[in-house]
Amino acid sequence: MNEQTLEQMKQLRLHGMIRAFNTSLSSQSIDYTNDELLAYLMQSEWDDRQNRKIERLTKAARFRYSAVMEAINYTPERNIDKNQVQRFASCEFIGRKENILITGSTGVGKSYMASAIGHQACSMGSKVMYFNTAKLFTTLKTSKADGSYLKLIGKLEKQDLLILDDFGLKPLDNINRHSFMEIIEDRHGKRST
Repeated sequence: MNEQTLEQMKQLRLHGMIRAFNTSLSSQSIDYTNDELLAYLMQSEWDDRQNRKIERLTKAARFRYSAVMEAINYTPERNIDKNQVQRFASCEFIGRKENILITGSTGVGKSYMASAIGHQACSMGSKVMYFNTAKLFTTLKTSKADGSYLKLIGKLEKQDLLILDDFGLKPLDNINRHSFMEIIEDRHGKRST
């Protein structure tokens, strides 16, 4: 009967439940009531789906760094307001559709901090996309040539958080300026950048 149950779980793609059910079968010392077993199986499936969603969102974001908020260095010489960064970590600015501008000298960790905020947003279920600005503009020019420009602009507009890294390193030509204004205009008041 257990094999039939496992097969049905497999067909329903209840991967978390399968692992939990196999664990409960292999550990004879744990004696669950019916309610406890059901709760255990449901929680395992819930956790598995949440973890897969976070993995999917993180992979789709294409972060430059595998960054976490806990690894940000708050030493006095860096002059980073820890309270402000912790407020960003709550990702409430995404719900309020606010934007963040991180500035500072080269090499102080702006990209890492932006990536850490993006990873945090993914872990909270937000759709995030990370781009080096120069590469984004190259991709936009290429997409105009192959006819996929509107699709790419639409994809950028739908992201809950769009991270544009290394912005302002090179001057924008008219085509890039127009594309940038279109992205910002599409996102203004609707999504966070």
